[in-house]
Amino acid sequence: MFRTAVLRSARTLAQASTRAYQPAVRRPAVTPFITTRISTPAFSISAVRGYASGSGLGQEEVTGRIMDLLKNFDKLSAQSHFTNDLGLDSLDTVEVVMAIEEEFSIEIPDKEADAIHSVSQAVDYIMAQPDGTSTLAAPKTMC
Repeated sequence: MFRTAVLRSARTLAQASTRAYQPAVRRPAVTPFITTRISTPAFSISAVRGYASGSGLGQEEVTGRIMDLLKNFDKLSAQSHFTNDLGLDSLDTVEVVMAIEEEFSIEIPDKEADAIHSVSQAVDYIMAQPDGTSTLAAPKTMC
């Protein structure tokens, strides 16, 4: 996201510097003691800032993305328990939580991570985040 904003700003800056800047025509004051000087800037800088709005992620999309992380397991469902249904040990459960953190670009505190033992608990945690449904809307892509 930051890389995109920087590239957009640089592109806008390059376009702005190639255009001819035409200042508004001002008439100098007609007094013998005051002279006005009109100067034009050499270039202009415009910043691009994008914010997500709208509904963002739905529960179905969050569930689908978590299920995609665990797609190698045969008995996978939205109610699958990591230990009982999928046969994961505690280290595997930690790795799954870390994969969820990476997928959604968030950091889950250790206390909450220890409480996530199933797909539905992971979905509930993601959906309970205040910015979870708006800032997590775009899935990660490789550039």
